[in-house]
Amino acid sequence: MERTDGRQHYQLRPVKITNDFLISPHGSVLIEMGNTKVICTACVENTTARHLTGTGKGWVTAEYSMIPGSTATRKKRDRNGKTDGRSVEIQRLIGRSLRSVVDMDKLGERTIWIDCDVIQADGGTRTASITGAFVAMVEAMKKLKEDGEIDEIPVTGCVSAVSVGVVEDQPLVDLCYEEDSRAMVDMNVVMTDKGEFIEIQGTGEDRPFTPAELNELLALAAEGCRQLHEIQKETING
Repeated sequence: MERTDGRQHYQLRPVKITNDFLISPHGSVLIEMGNTKVICTACVENTTARHLTGTGKGWVTAEYSMIPGSTATRKKRDRNGKTDGRSVEIQRLIGRSLRSVVDMDKLGERTIWIDCDVIQADGGTRTASITGAFVAMVEAMKKLKEDGEIDEIPVTGCVSAVSVGVVEDQPLVDLCYEEDSRAMVDMNVVMTDKGEFIEIQGTGEDRPFTPAELNELLALAAEGCRQLHEIQKETING
């Protein structure tokens, strides 16, 4: 099949991560994957999660939201502290993904708050959020190290995420909204730069998928995440 933007089935959309996007947070980036744009910030609080108080361990947690004008139909704001179910599920995914590569003992009794705000949505907002949030988190850790609050950056590796799916029986990577809305199979894959899987969310939307299709989707995701890890490292070291 011919993709809407002319990409090959194995090609990511153009990816750009702008570091130090905001001046106030300890770490902040704007990540752009095609027409999807997410502001990811990391703020440090000098207390850990309640269940970790006194253990010497830190915590990383995340919140996710879409601004009203991020989609074609206005997205209502969360009111009275109520977050819609989709946002809750996504922010839990972001938090799990980041915590999987953080040494909480080396972080110490502090919390890194990650906020991912989607300012323009065209598919893959949760995966872009994870990829951008990792960079923002490491930037916050770099500031902690510069200030002498930690001895080393307490991460065990990079983490990125990408969507894959089957559209018109063709496995594709990094689906835009138009492709995602027609996907027979929809999947989000979170991986480390060591080739390890953190999370695989896969659903047969229109039909079941075969083991062969699953293997091809995971291979596409692995290559996509590898490219994203390279971009993350260039941004962090730039």
